[in-house]
Amino acid sequence: MKPRVLQLNPILIPAINEQLAARYEVHKHFELKDPEGWLREHGASIQAVTTGGHTGISRAMLEQLPNLKVVAVNGVGTDAVDLAYCRGRGLPVTATLGALTEDVADLAIGLLIAACRNICAGDRFVRAGLWEKNPSPSAIPLARRFSGMRVGIVGMGRVGRAVAQRAAAFGCPISYTDLRAMDDVPHRFVADLVDLARESDALVLCAAADKAEGIVNAAVLDALGPRGFLVNVARGRLVNEADLTEALVAGRIAGAGLDVFVDEPRVPQALREHEQVTLQAHRASATWETRTAMAQMVLDSVDQALAGQRPTLSLTT
Repeated sequence: MKPRVLQLNPILIPAINEQLAARYEVHKHFELKDPEGWLREHGASIQAVTTGGHTGISRAMLEQLPNLKVVAVNGVGTDAVDLAYCRGRGLPVTATLGALTEDVADLAIGLLIAACRNICAGDRFVRAGLWEKNPSPSAIPLARRFSGMRVGIVGMGRVGRAVAQRAAAFGCPISYTDLRAMDDVPHRFVADLVDLARESDALVLCAAADKAEGIVNAAVLDALGPRGFLVNVARGRLVNEADLTEALVAGRIAGAGLDVFVDEPRVPQALREHEQVTLQAHRASATWETRTAMAQMVLDSVDQALAGQRPTLSLTT
């Protein structure tokens, strides 16, 4: 009998799904008609769980899986997993660290350029036939140059460093904040987030959200100011969305580029309607290259754990 694997989120790469199905008996939790009843009956037979960073796995579900050998997260966020509980059980939790870096950084810069240059608003203007009706150069407001902007980065981990590298190529002075100054980073460290915002033209959020809920609030946005832009490719809950919405509507900041939100997939109506906001549906890692690499890392973690090895990507060792 094949070992049983419980999938809490789909894996979008057919080749990886085929390999999982060939090696294991895969049960897709998101397709079960009565998932709670199924878990009560079959939970003890599950040896591996694959999940997404946003979904994670609840402690209540973990307690129904007494013979679990690995939780393989198809993402870098583990804030939806009780790592302390898993560590106490000796249960490996893996994540796809490193695989997302380049694509997330690419999108961060893309969102910032799109927000500064009103790219999406310009696209809508042309598609709606408004250019033909009003070909005046003043029909679309002048935009903001990205090159040379002072970029403040919140979280100088893998993604933060990749964003800094890209922004530096555009001649942008870089500052950052984190839990501490990094000796191997050439950019200026600013300990206080409000101070960083005050000294930046754009604030890019790349930090983990484990202990940082709502850190971008009215005070930070006011410090960023009416010519400042906010970009978030980290976690939605880093931002107080009510404060952000108020700041945008009142013109207290210039615009925003957002890939993540507090209550996905629900996005506040005011953000959806605002012309100076560029929106994405949590898609920073959504390329074939990155999703294939992530899925392979998930498969490798399951293979290693069910072969009796400690997964190399385990975060709970």
